[in-house]
Amino acid sequence: MTLPVIDFSGFRGDGGDADRTIATRLRRACVAHGFFLLSGHGVDEPLRDAAFNAAKAFFDAPIEDKAAIAIETSPYHRGWYGEGGEILDARTQPQGDVKEGVKIGRDLPLSHPNVAAGMALHGPNQWPDAAAHPDFKPAMQACYAACEQVSRRLMQAFALSLELPPTHFDKWLSLPMATLSPLRYPPRRHNDGLGAGAHTDFGCLTLLMQHDEAGLEIAMPDGSWQSVPADRSLIVVNIGDMMARWTNDLYRSTRHRVVNHAGKTRHSLAFFFDPDADADLSPLPGCLADGQTPAYPPANALQHLLSKIEDSFTYRQEGG
Repeated sequence: MTLPVIDFSGFRGDGGDADRTIATRLRRACVAHGFFLLSGHGVDEPLRDAAFNAAKAFFDAPIEDKAAIAIETSPYHRGWYGEGGEILDARTQPQGDVKEGVKIGRDLPLSHPNVAAGMALHGPNQWPDAAAHPDFKPAMQACYAACEQVSRRLMQAFALSLELPPTHFDKWLSLPMATLSPLRYPPRRHNDGLGAGAHTDFGCLTLLMQHDEAGLEIAMPDGSWQSVPADRSLIVVNIGDMMARWTNDLYRSTRHRVVNHAGKTRHSLAFFFDPDADADLSPLPGCLADGQTPAYPPANALQHLLSKIEDSFTYRQEGG
């Protein structure tokens, strides 16, 4: 399998012919395997390099630096977690993933109404000490903003791909629950577990920026695994369980994993874009045939994400 490369530079969001051509290609990719490669995305290379460099410096820091922003100390699911902190395939890898990462969400002050009301997954980030890591916060904030911008445009393309107006999702994107996750995978040792166990992504759509080391593998219908080459210029895009739920499984949320065969440390940046907390995940118009029963029970976006997070992070299972 070769993933399609979709040039996004010509997308305008006006629903014109160029937009519809891109949307048609997106639909084919999502029906077939839920993954595609994005060029012309506008997330500039210097910006991505700055984020990669800041992430590497942080992950290389002493454990005390990283533990100072440990995710289990955040009421908002923000901060650093070490190897085994996330378990994406509990059945075959109960000891957890062989990776470490940082969860960086929308940085909301304590005075924000959603935070003051105690809404889950809404609140301030935990940032490393600015004196020790002066580049981390500005680099991650710039990367977050650029990824959010392209994600909003992608949601317009997704709407068009489903024969809906390009603005269809706008009502659920006033305060999207987006998360940027720098990730580090150590070189795989003999009998190590996987960098990321086989899983489907939780949310709406994922943008993955790779550096020089491959490792992402996608499950094929015959049970084999297809490797996705690393290409700095392209963003890997895949849909998650939320988009599959919205489309009543018309679009596929496909299992994938990370196996670091490179013999050296692998870095990546994953951006998970999800709608507002109260977004209704009932099947979208045109995704449910007459008389067809929805494949999923009613839920909103926050309920969906919380159920997935509770199942996959060890500190949540331990009462965090």
